[in-house]
Formats: sequence, structure tokens, C-alpha cells
Amino acid sequence: MIPIDLPTIWAFIIAFAVFVYVVMDGFDLGLGILFPLFPKKEDRDVIMNSVAPVWDGNETWLVLGGGGLMAAFPLAYAVLMPALYTPMIVMLLGLVFRGVAFEFRWRTTRERNRWDIAFAGGSLLATLAQGIALGAILQGIQVSGRHYAGGWWDWLTPFSILTGVALVIGYALLGATWLVMKTEGELRDRAYQLSWLLLVAMLCAIGIVSIATPFLHVQYTHRWFAWPNIILTAPVPVAVAAVTVMLLRSLANKYDYQPFFLTLALFALSYAGLGISMYPYIVPQSITIWQAASPENSQLFMLVGVAILIPLILGYTAWAYWVFRGKVKAESGYH
Repeated sequence: MIPIDLPTIWAFIIAFAVFVYVVMDGFDLGLGILFPLFPKKEDRDVIMNSVAPVWDGNETWLVLGGGGLMAAFPLAYAVLMPALYTPMIVMLLGLVFRGVAFEFRWRTTRERNRWDIAFAGGSLLATLAQGIALGAILQGIQVSGRHYAGGWWDWLTPFSILTGVALVIGYALLGATWLVMKTEGELRDRAYQLSWLLLVAMLCAIGIVSIATPFLHVQYTHRWFAWPNIILTAPVPVAVAAVTVMLLRSLANKYDYQPFFLTLALFALSYAGLGISMYPYIVPQSITIWQAASPENSQLFMLVGVAILIPLILGYTAWAYWVFRGKVKAESGYH
């Protein structure tokens, strides 16, 4: 009988939950980041209406990822949270401001601009904090025994700022291509123009982060460039180049749907590169997924629940997106 490696299964479940969150919440955070670039009230209303039916459910995956980490890998959770308290608190505050602004801006006219600022600022803060947290994890966290041994500001480095800015650019590109898919007329044309600029910026960001990452630790260098690992890792940058060519062609031909899904493919490839760099560590260079895992009985018990819940969540999410498919028009909206 083949033994079941529960920690590896749970690592993939959490990685899947985090990626789905990035996919689903990334574009509506990107819309908030782009909000100041669309000063017309009518355009802003259409932008918010394009995500109104689905935005709240997108954050389900963030809860699943964080809760799954705490339950399946409690040691990693206990080490990572103290190291990332500040960016995590900033992220949660940003999400709170964004959520409150989303609801309240429709209830007032006189103070609408304040809620628009809160929506844009909350989206920017949440995204920047997520990217900084990712960079802080990648660069390594000081661990002594089973405890975090670093300082309060260890997360703030040039590399973490770089990954924060890169994620802001990436989410903004997702938001722009979402508008291409969901809107029409002048708003759609403006989204096309922004998509071109943001794609160039995102490719530059991917390149800079990819060059900088191997210098963080010798393990990253060996994982990507040592023989025979390079045979397995080389397809990732090749695939990035191929997807980029297809994305440029789709923007040049002014397709509606391809730019968004090809941008998601770029995110998936970048995420795969992140996984290649980190595996099998859940706290890079310090704690592996097996060292951080909770007892086998606990992971098996939770696996039964996840096996039921994830298909249900995927099902109702797909249904919601299907029901509200198509272009969003100015006369239809959120009330």
C-alpha cells in the first residue's frame, strides 16, 4: 500500500487556496488601484458594478488559506505571524476600508469622494502589504528553535518593497484586463491603453524579481541553475515568454476575453516559479512542510471536510460568475 504524504497534500491545498485568492481577489483589488485613473462618476459606478456580485465571496479563499495554515502547519503559522504582524495588520485594515467603502459609497452623494478615496487607498494598502509579506517570506525569516527570532522591522527590506510594488502592478494589470472583458465604449478603450502600459511594467517587475531572487540564498540559485534542475525549471521562463507573446497579440487585436485569462496565466507561471523556489520549505531555509505539520490524525480529519467544502465553494463561485457574465452597462448596477 502506497503511504499518503498528508503534509504534501495539505501544502498543495493551501497553495491552491492562496492562488485562487490571488486570481479572484486580485482583479478587484486592481480595480481599486486603478480607481483614481477614472475620475468620471459614471465610469467609477460601472467599474464597481462589474465586481459587485462577486467581490465579497472572493475573500473566502484568503480565510481558507490562513485557517488551513494554522490548522495543518501550526508551527509555520506560529513563526510567520509574529514576523509579519505589521504587513498583515495593514492588509486587514486595507480590506476593511475597501469593504466598508464599497457598501457606503452607494448610500451617499455628498461624501462619495471620501469613500472613493477609501476604496482606492484600501485596495492599494492591502495589495502592497500582501506583496511585502511575500517578499519577507522569500528572503528568509530568522528562526531559533521553534520560535521567530527576528525583529519587528525585519520584513521591511528593498526586496520586500520590490515584491510589494510588483504585486501592485500585477493586480492593476488584472484589473485593467477585467475592464476590457466586462465593459464597453470609452471605458474599455481606456482599459486597453492601461493594459499595454501595465503589461510592460509587469514584465519588468517579473524580470527584476526573478533576477534578484537567486541572490537571496544559495538554495534558490541551485534550484534554478544547477544541473540537472535547470532541465525542469527552464520551461517556466519559456512559458512566460510564450504567454507574453500571446497576450501582446490579444491586446493588439483588441480581444475581449483573452487578455484577462492570459494575464492569469502569467500569474500562474509566476506562482509556479515561487513554488519551485520554496519547496519543500514552508518557512524558507528554516522549516519544511513535514517539520511544521500538525499530527496525522488532525490533517486526515480536516482533509475530509476540505474534500467536501472546496468543490462546493468552487461550484457556487462558478455559478455566480456564470449568472453575471457578459458586459456591464451604465444603466444596470448595484443598489
